[in-house]
Amino acid sequence: MQTAEIRQRWLDFFAARGHTVVPSASLVSDDPSLLFTVAGMVPFVPYLTGVVPAPYDRATSVQKCIRTNDIEEVGKTPRHGTFFQMNGNFSFGDYFKEGAISFAWDLLTTSEADGGYGFDPEDLWVTVYEDDDEAREIWKRVAGLPDDRIQGLGKDTNYWHTGQPGPAGPCSEIFFDRGPEYGIDGGPATDDDRYVEIWNLVFMQYLIADVKSKTDFTIVRELPKKNIDTGMGLERVAFIKQGVDNMYEIDQVRPVLDRAAELSGRRYGADHDDDVRMRVIADHIRSSLMLMSDGVTPSNEGRGYILRRLLRRSIRAMRLLGVEGPTFHDLFAASRDAMKTAYPEVAANYAQIEQLAVGEEAAFLRTLSAGTSILDTAVAKTKQSGSDRLAGDTAFLLHDTYGFPIELTLEMADEAGLAVDRKAFDTLMSDQRSRAKADAKSKKKVLADLSVYSEFRAKGETVFTGYTDLTTASTVLGILVDGRPAQRAIAGQTAEVILAETSLYAESGGQAPDQGRIVGDGFELDVLDVQKPVKGLISHTVTVTSGEVGVGVPATTLVDEDYRRGATQAHSGTHLVHAALREVLGPRAHQSGSFNKAGYLRLDYGWNQALSAETRSEIEDVANGAVRENFEVVTRELPIDEAKALGAMALFGEKYGDIVRVVDIGGPWSRELCAGTHVARSAEVGMINIIGESSVGASNRRVESLVGQDAFRRFAAERTLVQELTSTLKTRPESLVDRVGELITSLKAAEKKIQAYEARALSDRVPELAAKAERLDDVVAVVESVGRLGSGDELRSLATAVRARLGDAASVVALVGEVEGKPLAIAATSPAARDAGANAGALAKAMAGALGGGGGGKPDLAQGGGNDLAAIPAALAAARSAIGG
Repeated sequence: MQTAEIRQRWLDFFAARGHTVVPSASLVSDDPSLLFTVAGMVPFVPYLTGVVPAPYDRATSVQKCIRTNDIEEVGKTPRHGTFFQMNGNFSFGDYFKEGAISFAWDLLTTSEADGGYGFDPEDLWVTVYEDDDEAREIWKRVAGLPDDRIQGLGKDTNYWHTGQPGPAGPCSEIFFDRGPEYGIDGGPATDDDRYVEIWNLVFMQYLIADVKSKTDFTIVRELPKKNIDTGMGLERVAFIKQGVDNMYEIDQVRPVLDRAAELSGRRYGADHDDDVRMRVIADHIRSSLMLMSDGVTPSNEGRGYILRRLLRRSIRAMRLLGVEGPTFHDLFAASRDAMKTAYPEVAANYAQIEQLAVGEEAAFLRTLSAGTSILDTAVAKTKQSGSDRLAGDTAFLLHDTYGFPIELTLEMADEAGLAVDRKAFDTLMSDQRSRAKADAKSKKKVLADLSVYSEFRAKGETVFTGYTDLTTASTVLGILVDGRPAQRAIAGQTAEVILAETSLYAESGGQAPDQGRIVGDGFELDVLDVQKPVKGLISHTVTVTSGEVGVGVPATTLVDEDYRRGATQAHSGTHLVHAALREVLGPRAHQSGSFNKAGYLRLDYGWNQALSAETRSEIEDVANGAVRENFEVVTRELPIDEAKALGAMALFGEKYGDIVRVVDIGGPWSRELCAGTHVARSAEVGMINIIGESSVGASNRRVESLVGQDAFRRFAAERTLVQELTSTLKTRPESLVDRVGELITSLKAAEKKIQAYEARALSDRVPELAAKAERLDDVVAVVESVGRLGSGDELRSLATAVRARLGDAASVVALVGEVEGKPLAIAATSPAARDAGANAGALAKAMAGALGGGGGGKPDLAQGGGNDLAAIPAALAAARSAIGG
């Protein structure tokens, strides 16, 4: 049974039983505590917790998920996948334990001919929470399972909660027994790979508090509305139904594995280590494909960092298979073809996905060259020092800065005959993970705080009137002070205010929030921020500038007209720049992100090279040409499929509902799905002045522009600057560039003359210093203060020149000078002096210590510095003492 068929049978089964089929949410989670959608229930959390009223009593979905917490296990076990799909059915106060158990057993054991999965009941085991006698009895009655195939387990495995106060409840899990050839007898309680968990039923029936750990919490009471949340692992069922040993060999993953084998010339199944590498590649390429199809792009932080890690681990695995050249063109195409039946958007967005992937691969292959050079240097230094172990901090630097997987460093070090201080590396990695966990823990609190909005959201969605009105009469539904519900907020306090209606735009779609005020009888609030903390709810962060605001009182929102005018100019300007990019560069220049506020916009787009000055000017001309044409800006709401059929651009990775807002500027020339605020006609944008263009990734560029009055001010400032320069340089504007070029050429010539003069002056001091050499113990020493110098290089050159002047004698040179207002010390020793025991590093350290700083270096040449110019005589005395005098 193919994976797509397993998916469809699930949806058909539950749709026929009154469940609303909910499309998969994006892998990019709306939950601020999560980077990704990590479980099938994540999109339903607001409904399960009661923060947002559920729009249906029953629902079902096949949800795309990403988990990276056990990434090191990928390829080694039959079931660990980074990307996976979770079939889920949910009840919001409708059916409970008996309904969930009956549905699960029916779908699993009904024959394939009758629409089920056709599992033999004899192959299925069940676990329940050890105190959940009700679930045990239902399993016995509904499925006819004997007691010995229903195992009771503890809270650590069979009890669900979020880790925060809120809903919780016992779980019941269904396992498939793969047979004695896969492991020991004894059922799921053995925790053996023989028993594969395929379905988890969560009975959400209690409210808990005082949560200390997975198993330590207090049950407060039963929930008034009990919920069901179940999840069946699609890939796990697929590998069982397809008769293969693991999820990497199912129809949606195996084609990538086979392509990796073909490219490397290795045979899958011939070598265990190679098999693991091929599975890693198959998993990571599919995971990367799905992440990029949801708009994630490689970067050095957050989601982008996870994606970059997956891509680089894939490159590393191909390298370990003997392939050092690019492979993503072939591997991603194989994954696209395997996934496009279930997810057509993968094929629709593939040109941009491939561009990103291939660009990232090329960049990392270049990085490998740079990192390899650093590793080669570190290996040489390690061998030179007589050690056979590469430092752990070097391995960590390669991993953290250059993206070198530790396995690659181990491999390359081994080729050079060195081990790696893995313990030190692991310690540094552990410290980094601890910092990341602490950050995640702090973010997790945000999720818990969202529960405070449930009472407000239960009263309905906030009505946004700002498309047509800048002033709206409303009512205060709720107030939060310090994150807690309050009945009032007084002058001087900062609070969140929830209104029934608002004309103030909440930050979304790349547009910054409106500025403005909220006023009422006896109070005035200055609006600091406007956000959507949960779906359908708008919250205003305000400062109470006068009076006292209370729950239930009338209030009026007042948008700052000047700011909104600038915001609409910037957002419409963003659409114009996007359309201009696509006209000049072609459809590959697709927007991947944006931000706009009054007077300013930035737009990220898919492109892999810098724009020339001519191309940038052409884009600016096209955008401003659209301004001059004074196109009508038309907005309308349409079903998303109808909007796409009209050619409306759904921006890469953005999330849309069933009904979308379409914004046309000049008809189809610029037609995008957009919920932002816009001008009525394009001429109102005023002016677009592109002020910057830069790289934001291997295959992404960013253009920045000023808009409207801000754009005019920039042009005016540049005009004034040109006028001042032409007046000062006594030239015409059209000759200004040539005149500045002439001045730069003259300046460089003068700098060379000055450098030559300074070099001669420095050289003239060498005989004088050498003549001051004195015998200190077994060496001839020059210990002098040389006054103010232009740079540390000059002091270093002077010390080595004096050492050379002293010839083959056992000589030591210790000089202290003033560089940029601070003392700097240099020590140099000849080979004969080093044979006699002199060490420049120790000498520099002694002088620097006297100067109030630190220093050191090699035995032949070293330096140090400090902050105390008055201590130079003490530093010279320390040098004489260290030398032996």
